[in-house]
Amino acid sequence: MFHDHYAFFSRTSKRMMDHFSNYAQWVCENYLNQDPFVVEIGSNDGILLENFMKKNIRHLGVEPSANVAEEARKHHVNTLHAFFTPDIAKKIVSENGQADALMAANVMCHIPDLSQVAAAANILLKPKGVLIFEDPYLGDMIAKTAYDQIYDEHVYIFSAHAVVNIFGQHNFELIDVQPQTTHGGSMRYILAKKNARKIAQSVSALLTTEMAQGLCSEKTFEQFKKNCESSKKALLIALQKSKGEKHRVVGYAATSKSTTVLNYCGIGPDLIDYICDTTPLKHNTYTPGTHIPVRAYENFKNDYPDIVLLFAWNHQAEIMQKEKNFTAQGGRFLIYVPTVAEI
Repeated sequence: MFHDHYAFFSRTSKRMMDHFSNYAQWVCENYLNQDPFVVEIGSNDGILLENFMKKNIRHLGVEPSANVAEEARKHHVNTLHAFFTPDIAKKIVSENGQADALMAANVMCHIPDLSQVAAAANILLKPKGVLIFEDPYLGDMIAKTAYDQIYDEHVYIFSAHAVVNIFGQHNFELIDVQPQTTHGGSMRYILAKKNARKIAQSVSALLTTEMAQGLCSEKTFEQFKKNCESSKKALLIALQKSKGEKHRVVGYAATSKSTTVLNYCGIGPDLIDYICDTTPLKHNTYTPGTHIPVRAYENFKNDYPDIVLLFAWNHQAEIMQKEKNFTAQGGRFLIYVPTVAEI
């Protein structure tokens, strides 16, 4: 999955550029002291670490995909092409010393063996060092019926309860949590070695909220299943109606999320002409399982359809701003999270 031709580059979104700039500043203000050293797991094209580089802070990205690792180096971000393992952690410590902060963003949920990550983090971090990661949040996924968060790369959708249970087995405790708006609703988890730092009140507050939401109850997930089925039915009705009215429908962004939606709902080229995307690696390919053509963004820009099915709904505000000309000419966006609607 993470190889020499990984198709996702974080820098394609201005919103994410701003988010990671703020993320870096927050880490600096809260957890870094004199001559700090920071490490990021799954550093992609260096979008987060570049902010530390510009502050002359010692840094290192550990990135398993060669093409995005090389892109990070072009931005002068120190990057090691490797998976983060205990042996790699020992190598980093021998060459740089222990780290003040180990960070990740939309990465932990991709890693099947978190025990290896925890073991490596114990080696890498100073006694008061922090492990900080943010990923799509289970509570938001349930509340919004965002079933498209479930796809091949997402081995986990975390809750605070899950993080406590997983990392508590490896000498870490959850010391703070911060909700994020990215990726349709994420949570930032801050962990430290047991008894190293004070635990913020936000942790117990979120654990209480999760119990009230039913995130530890089987009934919640049975209802989620029913909500997914209702969403699927509503989306198919909307697409079939558009087809019956002779409207041209195009998908916007060939995301991993889109693969889940297309296959779960049984949406093919009979309902969507093609999907436009800005990533060159995806052009002139077909969607897995449903065989809808993926074309360059310019195809959309040069010949507007009637309706766009917005797969990148988590970037809705940014995309709507970008495509004001499309909507000004009468074009409509079809969304399916949190409900199916035309906007």
